[in-house]
Amino acid sequence: MRNLRSSCLAWVDGLRTKAFAWFHWGAMGLGLAVTPVAVHATDLTMLSLEQLMDVSITGASKYAQKQHEVAAAASVITRSDIKAFGWRTLVEALASLPGIYTTYDRQYQYLGLRGLGIPGDLTARVLITINGDRVNDPTFDSGPVGREFSVDMDMVERIEFIPGPGGAVYGQNAMFGVVNVVTRSGAGIAGTELTVGYQSPQALREVRINWGRIFDSGMDVAASASGFKARGEDRAYEFGSSGISGVAQGLDAEKDQKLFLRAQYGDWNVQLTHSDRRKDDPAGGYLSDPLVAGAYSRDIHRGASLNYHHHFEQEKVQLAARWFGGSYRFRSQLNYSSPVSFPAEADWHGLEARAVFTGLERHTMMLGMEVQKNLRTNQSVLYAADPAQNVRIASSGRRMGLYFQDEWRWNEHLRATLGVRGDNNLATGTHLSPRVGLIWHAAAFTTLKLLYGRAHRSPNAFERDYDDGIAQVANPLLSAESIDTLEGVLDHRVRPDLSWRLAVYQWETGDLIVLGTDAVTGLAQYHSGGTVRAHGMEMSADKTWRAGARARGSISLQHTHTESGQGMPNSPTVLSKLNVSTPLGPRWRAGYELRHDSRRLSVNGDLLGSYVVSNLILSTEIQKIGLSVAVQNLFNKRYAQPGADTNWQNSFEQDGRTLRAQLTYRF
Repeated sequence: MRNLRSSCLAWVDGLRTKAFAWFHWGAMGLGLAVTPVAVHATDLTMLSLEQLMDVSITGASKYAQKQHEVAAAASVITRSDIKAFGWRTLVEALASLPGIYTTYDRQYQYLGLRGLGIPGDLTARVLITINGDRVNDPTFDSGPVGREFSVDMDMVERIEFIPGPGGAVYGQNAMFGVVNVVTRSGAGIAGTELTVGYQSPQALREVRINWGRIFDSGMDVAASASGFKARGEDRAYEFGSSGISGVAQGLDAEKDQKLFLRAQYGDWNVQLTHSDRRKDDPAGGYLSDPLVAGAYSRDIHRGASLNYHHHFEQEKVQLAARWFGGSYRFRSQLNYSSPVSFPAEADWHGLEARAVFTGLERHTMMLGMEVQKNLRTNQSVLYAADPAQNVRIASSGRRMGLYFQDEWRWNEHLRATLGVRGDNNLATGTHLSPRVGLIWHAAAFTTLKLLYGRAHRSPNAFERDYDDGIAQVANPLLSAESIDTLEGVLDHRVRPDLSWRLAVYQWETGDLIVLGTDAVTGLAQYHSGGTVRAHGMEMSADKTWRAGARARGSISLQHTHTESGQGMPNSPTVLSKLNVSTPLGPRWRAGYELRHDSRRLSVNGDLLGSYVVSNLILSTEIQKIGLSVAVQNLFNKRYAQPGADTNWQNSFEQDGRTLRAQLTYRF
């Protein structure tokens, strides 16, 4: 750890002078590059840069903080951003932020962060929450960010992204970051919204209805129901060593249903979520028989929580308590000469309680505890042709965490955040996750943050227990993996309408859980012990205009390698992004998105080419009617992303140009 700190500090010092110069001119260039149309903003939800920077973030410490107070390079995506760029999934929105890249294997979409995006890892090292409620399941640790996410994007008020280790507050999964999705209130909806949409060439049809109201009693209720169905695309696939190739006709269908309800009355609120997504598999996942109909994966997520929050004004104490429960059902069928099913199920519930105390001068102190009982994390392999071969793996577990944080304001300009969480589980014992942040407000518009954090993730049920005796064997001796991160963040507002950020970091994993080979059986088996190191730099700028235009841009440089110096698969070294939104006349608005990813290494060592993808959306609101038309992959760029070692394919070609239209009626 001492070597990690010293090397990081030396690396940061070497880059600082050049990076500051590069990025200052880059930020100024961004500020001059986009000329807004000289009309008044018609979208009342558009916020000025000062208002955007003043938006409270609750996902970092579980209580409200301003961005400059958060011990992280936190970012916020607002509802107006979502509308301006027409994002229909969580992963589309997050992909606009520095250091984040995506991978799609024609089944699921995954997040890569700061150079680590192991193909097929199900986004297990990022914690996804909805209004603070954990979404990651205990069977696969999957963080749903695609169509399987439980809340429709039309119900999202803002998305908080807190990069870096969040284990000091959240424990399991929060290794590379925390994503907290905050939903709209009934008062914000204030009526009914009916939306229909269509996307071509996938023949995707969707419909959703949102309803919200605040009653005379003060009860605020928001509800949503949505669904879509898509035919998909007929694509040509190669199936590696099988020697088979051909067009997967009618094998790419997808459908999804979502339900959401949140009600708040006084100090109490209740939240219910449900999503049911099925995706056909055209690519023969897990080396199953190619081009055979009937292969699919289905994910059913359900969640419930009852929350209490009370603020005692005189005592300067906030008390919060939460009961939560959830279930996850995975259904999959693949063909190996005959159909084989792979059902998995998980049920859990738990309690969390915390207190925030501000009575001590210059301190905001938080003490909390969390207990989660995993009632079942069962997995099965069911053979249609020979039930005698069926395998059933039953398991359960529990985790407990105790955490403390002190936000200490030394003086008007300097504050420190000190936190630690201890987690205990039956599989790997007790682990500590500390966090230290030093924040210096050097001037009215300049903030410097120096951060250190550690987080852990215990092996999930699939990594530890799955054993079918044919393709994979269990490893009950798996250790928990960890990450240590050092980071420096500089935020500076050049003008009231232009700000920029520079973040430099270095992280190192210990006992990284990766898929390997069992020495005895020769079958696949998850192993501990991998060490991966990375260092990187993220430069971003944000510019707004009085006319209602806004531009955000970023460049991320990242280098990730194993202990032996070998590069990691699916780890682009350069990410460049630009998002521009501007009014067009008195009623229309245009949003343009550009994303560049440099080359990526595939799992077999091939280099996949870099690419630049553009998206364009035009939208308008006329009285009670909203209309948007979006073109994804505007220039029909052909590009591919890596597959996992469980795929026949070394890479997957991504979607070409698609056209999406949406019509909303409010009443």
